[in-house]
Amino acid sequence: MTTENTSAPTFRYSAVTFDCPDPAELARFYGEALGLPVVFSTDDFVLLGQEGAAGLGFNRLADYRRPTWPAASQGKQAHIELGVDDLDAAQARLLALGAVKPEFQPAPDRWRVLLDPAGHPFCISTLV
Repeated sequence: MTTENTSAPTFRYSAVTFDCPDPAELARFYGEALGLPVVFSTDDFVLLGQEGAAGLGFNRLADYRRPTWPAASQGKQAHIELGVDDLDAAQARLLALGAVKPEFQPAPDRWRVLLDPAGHPFCISTLV
């Protein structure tokens, strides 16, 4: 038996992609919220990012169904956590950009759950 000394491949975290009905709309929301420019765009996919850093992608899905958070009938699929300095100011800015604040808030003094324009829950927190 011979043993080869092979090195493991190197992996890099490059992006998280969210399914949605309108990639341009969701990219506009997150691009404005996070100050990220579009680095690649087609009718069905938009990638936000900075050179040398991980990005956020948005993929058109024809039969996309909005999450029903907090109800589990249509799972939340994924969510993103955003660190902020001021919960109230950040919430106001994100609502102005098109986010929606659901009635149920598990710990509003520590973090807030909002829904992006495609219905994905995301959190803002001063803890992150």
